[in-house]
Order: sequence, then C-alpha cells, then structure tokens
Amino acid sequence: MRKSHPVRRAVLAGAATVSGIVLLLSLKPAADPASASAAGAAPQRTSAAQESPQGGAGARQSGTTTVTGDAAPTQYGDVQVRLTVSGGKVVEAAAVRAPEGGLSDQKTAMAVPTLNQEAVAAQSADIDAVSGATYTSGGYRKSLQSALDKVKAAGAGSAGTAPASGAGGAFGAGAARTVTGKAARTQYGPVQVRITVKDGKVVEAAAVRAPEGGLSGQKTAMAVPKLNQEAVAAQSADIDAVSGATYTSGGYRTSLQSALDQARG
Repeated sequence: MRKSHPVRRAVLAGAATVSGIVLLLSLKPAADPASASAAGAAPQRTSAAQESPQGGAGARQSGTTTVTGDAAPTQYGDVQVRLTVSGGKVVEAAAVRAPEGGLSDQKTAMAVPTLNQEAVAAQSADIDAVSGATYTSGGYRKSLQSALDKVKAAGAGSAGTAPASGAGGAFGAGAARTVTGKAARTQYGPVQVRITVKDGKVVEAAAVRAPEGGLSGQKTAMAVPKLNQEAVAAQSADIDAVSGATYTSGGYRTSLQSALDQARG
C-alpha cells in the first residue's frame, strides 16, 4: 500500500480541524440566554418609588383639607361657607350658598368677597358685618364658625382658628373669673361684652357698653337681655341676632367672641 506523504497528512489534518471549528460555531445559539430573555419578555416593572414618587397628587392632598360648614338660614336665604385649610391655616374661604334674586344678588355680590377676605385674615369667625348686608353677614359668620369647628374636630385647624362651640372645659376648671371682650364698633355706638367663667363654662354674660339714647336705647333694652341669655345657653358666639337690633346684635357677637378667645387663651 502506498504510504501517505507527510505534507498531505498535514493538509488533511488542518482541513479536519477547520471543519470541526465551523461545525461548533454553527451549533452555538445566535444570542446568549440573557439577551433572548430580554428580547422576548415583558418590560421590567418599575420600583414603587418610580411609580408613585413622593410629593405626588396623593401627598399634596394630605396637606390640604376642604371643609364646608352647616348652612345658616337667614331672612333672605341660606348662607353656607367652605374653607380650605393648609399647613394649619385657613388659606381660602368661599360662600357656596348665599341669598339670591333681586336686591339680594346685589348685596351678596357686595358682601361675600369682603367676608371671604376677613375670614382668611382673622382665622376665626370674629369678623365684622358688611354694612347693608347684616343678615348675609350674620349667616356667613354662623356657617364659618361651623366650618371652623369641624376643622378643629378633625385636627386640621390652627391655633388661630376659632374654638369649638361647646365650652366643655375649654376654659379650665377652678374659681370663677371675669373676662371683658374688646369693644366692637357699630353704626350706633360700641358694644362690649363681659363674661364670667367658672368650672369650664360661661355662667354669666353682660353688655357693659351698648348703644344709648333715643331709639338706640330702646333697642338695647330689648335686645341685650336676650343676647346675654343666648350667650350662656350657646357657650359660644354662634347666637341669633335679635330682630330689629341687628347692629347691636352683630357688635355683641363680635365682642363676645373676643371675650371667649381671651378666656380660652
């Protein structure tokens, strides 16, 4: 048998080696498993922090509270106040209901913007009535106080908001003490209220100053005793105006609120 030439054997061996390498390359996957998985799988889920970043809509809402007070009926229609409280303060006040129709529309348009501004400035229901819109102003104050009470009950109120209606020990227990509110100016003269507080309750209220002379004296004599009784019964400044003595009633409520604030402070 003819012996193979050494060069020929080397060539054949080299060809076999190349063929083996080509065969191995043809069997290797087109892409590694990680690449194939990434190409065919669904996108990776983002983290919770990415889906709901801190400071999103939910977080913003948690710092702001909107509260609507009870509707307060007046001779010309209901008044209802809505408050927006943020960071422990009233940042916006708006009347969502107010007297409508005819002259009432004009008075509402004149009074409500002023009352809204005063509510935010005072951070309480201790605000002045708007001249010419005493009924609307009275209803506004009542609904405003109701909203403030709800804010405080929910724990969202600030130190400057008006105290809740019920005394309920808010004045503290102990011996009786007398507190005089600030004088409230009215069209017919100042009104100033003094209250006596004992064991956490208002036990007496009296007007130490009120309009005097002529018709004003008659209205004072008619209205003040009723207002005194209402103040003790309500344990707050959320009391009704006496018909025919709206200015005196408004001044009484303002000074009464001042006295209550001092007693609680």
